[in-house]
Amino acid sequence: MKSKLIAGITFVAIAAAAVLMLARDKTAPEVRFATLAGENFATSDLRGKVVLVNFWATSCVTCLEEMPKLIEAHHKFSPRGYATVAVAMSYDHPNLVADYAQKNALPFRVALDTSGEIARRFGDVRFTPTTIILDRRGRIVKQYLGEPDRAELHALLERMVADPA
Repeated sequence: MKSKLIAGITFVAIAAAAVLMLARDKTAPEVRFATLAGENFATSDLRGKVVLVNFWATSCVTCLEEMPKLIEAHHKFSPRGYATVAVAMSYDHPNLVADYAQKNALPFRVALDTSGEIARRFGDVRFTPTTIILDRRGRIVKQYLGEPDRAELHALLERMVADPA
């Protein structure tokens, strides 16, 4: 009886470890982004860079509060192989997004997800802000629901941009 219990616990532990490993190496979905500037690019075009994908809305108070911190991170890390893509949610009117981006001089790509397809492909994102960090190979490393802790985010990005692989 005792050996069956130990075997069962071992099996569960191995299965849990396997699930965690698979989740850790999840590649970002291949989606196409269309930016306010008229640029079109795919997730795969971002390979080779550490990428922060931020799902936000102009109606989201927390999103607007965190935007200066995303600008700060972009300025700090972009010279070292880092990119930011701010994805406006499908319910956000493009004119409001464009007005906000212009008034706040957003220095990174701002994409419109008019159909909601990008949010769906990234795990059916519904809560804003949602921030997803991709490594240089296009794998999802971390996902934050709500505003990330600035110090934790910067420490993660610092480690990631220092790693050339």
